[in-house]
Amino acid sequence: MFKKKPFRIWILGALLVGITLTQHVPGWGDGYSQYVYPTIARLLGGISQSIPWAVGDLFIALSIGWLVVCPFYQKLCKRYPWRSIILHEAEFVLWIYAWFYLAWGLNYAQSDFYGRTGIAQTHYSETSFKTFAQRYVDELNAAYTDIPATSPNKVAANVSQSYRLPQGLPGIHPLFMKHPKAKTMLFTPLASMVGVTGSMGPFFCEFTLNGDVLPPYYPATFAHELAHFQGIARESEANLYSYLACTRSDAPNVKFSGYLSILPHVLSNASRLMTKEEYTHLYKGIHPEIIALAQRNQRYWAEKYSPLIGRIQDFLYNIYLKGNKIASGQKNYSEVIGLLISYQEWEKQKPAS
Repeated sequence: MFKKKPFRIWILGALLVGITLTQHVPGWGDGYSQYVYPTIARLLGGISQSIPWAVGDLFIALSIGWLVVCPFYQKLCKRYPWRSIILHEAEFVLWIYAWFYLAWGLNYAQSDFYGRTGIAQTHYSETSFKTFAQRYVDELNAAYTDIPATSPNKVAANVSQSYRLPQGLPGIHPLFMKHPKAKTMLFTPLASMVGVTGSMGPFFCEFTLNGDVLPPYYPATFAHELAHFQGIARESEANLYSYLACTRSDAPNVKFSGYLSILPHVLSNASRLMTKEEYTHLYKGIHPEIIALAQRNQRYWAEKYSPLIGRIQDFLYNIYLKGNKIASGQKNYSEVIGLLISYQEWEKQKPAS
């Protein structure tokens, strides 16, 4: 006779089957993102926002601690056989896996930006990129403003207002929360060692920012993580929505932060698509104050970065992204330029309202 399985195991099995089907059956991922996730985000987000510290960070730390300590406790104090201990550990991990995907992770299974919006992907040429890059530099220079300090509450209000503008943004939900808030990472020094400036906490639908983020980069980082909270899983798309939300803001610090946020991606693409002379001309056209700011930010994070821990984090995050159908891995961040060019081409062709 087979030993009767606890009811929770049948529930876990059903959840895992549902997750797998949602990831692979066409349309199910879009159904989750459009109809299921908004309810989860409002429920869990509403609860977690009432707590001032990052619940998800503490939950992850305690879960890792449990996975490490529990086997020794069960073996030494409870005298469990190793087979039972391993099964308990595996079940715990599977419940965490199920919670992650049901609470937020199944947003990876939705259609990409082009599929959700119907905007055609523009395969830009060297010529069209050069036009885009020069216009971007002109707008970046015009938006420049000194940002010696920032107010998190004002940034949250300004970015939220920008996301709520009547014209809206295609392919992203309206804001779930009236006053969305970013929490500070509980383990900011560790996050700085691996170069992480913000994160989406999927277990309790909260988003966190690294406490070390410099003022000029804070608004765009906030807007990026807010896009994740609104159900955007891909990093390139979160970069796009952050840029669009910030650059249409009336707040000078938010607007400039939006332009500044994609500067490394623009220059990276420019170094590949332009001749050395063209690249030098573009680079020298950027205000010296902006170049100095970007270089200072790079040095700032380099001083905090741990090469060993950083390489481990990059390796694991690459695996994570590719495992969630982001084939380009961490290079996905830079794909924001292709999205932005396609979006701008679509805007040009829109009939005037």
